[in-house]
Amino acid sequence: MTYCVAMRLRDGMVFASDSRTNAGFDQISTFRKMFLFQQPGERLLVLLSAGNLATSQSVISLLEERTHGNGQHLLNVSSMYEAAVLVGNTLREVVSRDTPETPTQGQHVDFGCSLILGGQIAGEQPRLFHLYPEGNFIEATEETPYFQIGESKYGKPIIDRILNYDSSLELAYKTALISFDSTMKSNLSVGMPIDTLTIPAGKLSDVSIYQVTENDRYLQQLQAHWTQGIQTLMATLPAREPAA
Repeated sequence: MTYCVAMRLRDGMVFASDSRTNAGFDQISTFRKMFLFQQPGERLLVLLSAGNLATSQSVISLLEERTHGNGQHLLNVSSMYEAAVLVGNTLREVVSRDTPETPTQGQHVDFGCSLILGGQIAGEQPRLFHLYPEGNFIEATEETPYFQIGESKYGKPIIDRILNYDSSLELAYKTALISFDSTMKSNLSVGMPIDTLTIPAGKLSDVSIYQVTENDRYLQQLQAHWTQGIQTLMATLPAREPAA
């Protein structure tokens, strides 16, 4: 299992993804789930992945390999919409290739994966897409400024209560980390480290993924303040009135 979240706000974009892959009770591995495709000053695209690891790795490998060819690829499409179509087609290609025509009796393997594609191409505003395992997609709006994939239910209530399109990038980053903290406390299959990326609108170069580890001082401060804040708030909530 994994957890990824991406936010498209007025001031830019925030991305975060965990690195835990749990293949069983005695096999826990770490794989990066955030990938960059960029041409400094011209475009910056970010992909987050969740689901079948073999499928997502094949999709990323094909997308990267094809940037060196002569056909259409993520470094030459003219819009973020075309980029989303390209990624969706690649996802369908991999799933179709790897899904057996006659599944082994008694076994069912889900070859699907979900993806989030976000970023900006010069001449456009930042855009954000959620791609489903079937390869189709939806786009974030001002009313719905974020997407989650993977183990999303524990972090969603926090984001829903705090985030809106006009939120600052700093608030969005804090919210993303708190949503991860809540998710990791409730589901051991989501784990550290957390890859994060904050991109101000119009910034098309000089960005790098920042990896948050268990020893990250800022994360520890957020965790302590959040826990203390919730406990304090609960203690000060009004008591119910006695039954008549």
